[in-house]
Amino acid sequence: MPLPQLTDEQRKAALEKAAKARHERAELRDNIKSGKVSLEEVLNSDDPIANRMKVSALIESLPGYGKAKAAKIMEDLNISPSRRIKGLGARQREQLLETLTK
Repeated sequence: MPLPQLTDEQRKAALEKAAKARHERAELRDNIKSGKVSLEEVLNSDDPIANRMKVSALIESLPGYGKAKAAKIMEDLNISPSRRIKGLGARQREQLLETLTK
């Protein structure tokens, strides 16, 4: 399927929208890292920015967790590396909370 042909204005608007979304996700990760936002708040949020974040990015945002620990946790809980928060099932959310809040 070919990409749609966009006018210069449409392309500029799309780039601005993408940059804004990246900035908001980075801000959310910073808030998680600093403790302003809890893991439970993010997992139970209806915020589209939180819901579109990858689970691996969420785990890596927590203090003391990096790529290796995040990958191990996701493998142990059978969560796909490409899974986003919105795509988690209720059981996976429970297991993730239980594992990360020990």
